[in-house]
Amino acid sequence: MRRRWMAAVAVTVAGLLTLTACGDGGGAAQTPQAGGEKKVEVFSWWTGPGEADGLKAMKEIFEKQNPGLTFFDAAVAGGSGDKARALLATKLQADTPPDTFQGHAGAELQGYIKAGDLEPVNSLYDELKLKEVFPEQLVDQISVQGQIYSVPVNIHRSNVMWFNPAVLKEAGVTEVPKTIEEFVAALEKVKKTGKIPLSIGSEWTMVHLLESVLLGSLGTEAYNQLWTAGSDWSGPAMTKALNDFKTVLSYAGDPADDWQPAAKQVADGEAAFTIMGDWAYGYFHNPPDGGLGKKSKTDFDWAPSPGTGGTFMWLSDSFTLPKGAPNRAGALAWLKVAASKEGQDAFNPKKGSIPARKDADTSLYTDYLADALKDWGSDKLAGSIQHGVTVNDAWRVSINEAVGLFHADKDVAALQAALAEAAKNSGQ
Repeated sequence: MRRRWMAAVAVTVAGLLTLTACGDGGGAAQTPQAGGEKKVEVFSWWTGPGEADGLKAMKEIFEKQNPGLTFFDAAVAGGSGDKARALLATKLQADTPPDTFQGHAGAELQGYIKAGDLEPVNSLYDELKLKEVFPEQLVDQISVQGQIYSVPVNIHRSNVMWFNPAVLKEAGVTEVPKTIEEFVAALEKVKKTGKIPLSIGSEWTMVHLLESVLLGSLGTEAYNQLWTAGSDWSGPAMTKALNDFKTVLSYAGDPADDWQPAAKQVADGEAAFTIMGDWAYGYFHNPPDGGLGKKSKTDFDWAPSPGTGGTFMWLSDSFTLPKGAPNRAGALAWLKVAASKEGQDAFNPKKGSIPARKDADTSLYTDYLADALKDWGSDKLAGSIQHGVTVNDAWRVSINEAVGLFHADKDVAALQAALAEAAKNSGQ
């Protein structure tokens, strides 16, 4: 099975080499510098409802402020950025980088830094006084030895449980589950109604679920210790956490193609729960031309994933300045928009995230986003696995592989051994 998985990865990467970047309307292949226009190639994985709308809002500001430049959308869809990062790796290896690319702040980004793929942007931080408006811990995550390597555009929360109030009422679930034990009891009640207790998407969404279950079962301190030297992935607490994961996953419906159709099952009343990051809010809430147009607290509601109340599991999207960027000046112009108060306040309400800047217009962040702003400022913090805060790409791929095998065989001992081996080989 492991050989087949590796073969599938090889086929996926080979297929990505034939992909064309999808422009504003998709369709035929485009060349960033075609047509005599001075284009800026912005490489991301924001193609779905909500995220694409947020990117479009920043694009409009960029082109208004830079009339001599044209935004070239090089977004690649699918897999929480996995497909985009695979294609990006081939571009960087071939010394044909985009002008700027999206990367998660944290260990994922530091892989690019250590490989020498990025230019530092300290001068931009000095020019725009960004150290005064970005949280210190966030700047630390995108820095190596005093050099800063990207511009964060947002803060996301990973550990969010989305649910359909009507489905819970029908099942007789009167209290929103706060612990894993309460969650399992609620899942069992929903199962008896014939509805899907828990909706999931493709493999990466199972890793996303795993990180919330680990945090909820182990507790914040023990979870954060997993990413330090000498961490214990083989002990009884981890065994219990992985058994909790097995139990929760046993209530999942058939995997959807990605997170959006899994979330839609909840919004449409076909499923009770899904565990997904707060980008789902934009998808639920935005009007039908960019989302589902659903009403919060009626069609959908939210709470911290079970066992994680009081902890904000965070991630941050940021943009970089690659070495050898074909349009370096254009890339810097894009980074200025991404860093700006105007850019972040245009992007984040549509994306379903909160701004990285501390001086944002708080009146724009209502409903779920108001909760997220408050919790970001007061909760304990834990970093996401799937979204690049705690593990580098190689370690994340190993975790994804282990979870993929587990979904097929449900062998907790094998999963724990694979995760322990991945941690041992991580170089942490």
